[in-house]
Amino acid sequence: MAETGAPRRQSLGFLLLYALAWAGGAMAYVPFLTILLPARMTALVGVSDVEYLGYVTFCGAVAASLAGIAFGWLSDVTRNRRGWIAAGLVLTILLLLAVPLAKDVWTLIGIILLWQLALNMVLSPLAAWAGDCVPDEQKGLLGGLIALSPALGAWSGAIATTPGLVSVDGRLAVVAGLVLLAVTPVLLFGRPRPFPELTAPPPVCADGDVAARPRGPAVRMWLARLLVQIAEAALFAYLYFWFRSIDPAMQDNEKARLFSVALTLAVPVALLAGRWADRRDRPFLPLVIGASVSAMGLVGMALAGDAGMAKASYLIFGIATTVFLSLHSGQTLRILPRSDRRGRDLGVFNLTNTVPSLIMPWLTISLVPGFGFETLFLLLAALAAGAVLLLATLPRGR
Repeated sequence: MAETGAPRRQSLGFLLLYALAWAGGAMAYVPFLTILLPARMTALVGVSDVEYLGYVTFCGAVAASLAGIAFGWLSDVTRNRRGWIAAGLVLTILLLLAVPLAKDVWTLIGIILLWQLALNMVLSPLAAWAGDCVPDEQKGLLGGLIALSPALGAWSGAIATTPGLVSVDGRLAVVAGLVLLAVTPVLLFGRPRPFPELTAPPPVCADGDVAARPRGPAVRMWLARLLVQIAEAALFAYLYFWFRSIDPAMQDNEKARLFSVALTLAVPVALLAGRWADRRDRPFLPLVIGASVSAMGLVGMALAGDAGMAKASYLIFGIATTVFLSLHSGQTLRILPRSDRRGRDLGVFNLTNTVPSLIMPWLTISLVPGFGFETLFLLLAALAAGAVLLLATLPRGR
């Protein structure tokens, strides 16, 4: 613990190990859901791949929604974040390795359901662990470091899909190995400085009720993230097919590299914006700017007439959205109502990651066949603009 009167800061070593572990979660799902699963789906069902990808996305999102709340709550009750993370890690790796064994689409869907449960056994307690040991003065830095997660997740996809590196089925083994290497260090060597006030139960009022924080800011943060995540989820699941429609000659590795470049460029932007937010005590302003630029990128994608403009617009959208979501993850920890139910409440916030996957397939199936990706992107831009309105009037600081 810092000395009295000194700034309250968590050790940089723990923050870096934590950021690497969080990146391990992205390494598990980014290459799998954006590249490897769509390719596997095409191999199993051919021209029906988009339809079946919608089904598997829907079913997986339901499983992830329930698992996020359940495992977050269990880690609250047991006060054992590490144990749940370790168990989920083992199951996640085993299920990734089981994917090539699926010889029909329904077996694949079953594996994806179990994989979603296991992955959220890792991610929900891991998210709550940050709330247990990172003070408000470092929430912006935490958000900036979290931006490493999607970048490393995307680069893991680029590595796994490198032509000639491994067989198609062997790509999932590469991903599983990277996940293991990323998450294990914080479990073995992570020794965060204690901040007892962050884990102390909320006081009880004279009438016996728990004195929780106001819920208004949390609701608005939840809704804003939901709107941006709907846009992000649509691109996350259908980026493969959109680029294929723009440039049929684009290879899988080129798609993965473009995705990686956007997320990598977002890292220094998020770190600078997060540190600025900490120093100026303006935690929500970078979120407003990020959502605004995301909307602009989506408009550019809707108007893209060639591969060059499509790639440039996607880079704008990808960078801004990654900065927004990373910083949002850090700042969410400051507005949760109850410290003793942090894991459960973050599970509810995780619905902003999974509910879009319930909405997005039907939105895409309804709009893309008849109106094209252009109409979809304009609608998503309007949703991102709605997030700007929700966040623009939040209180300035602590």
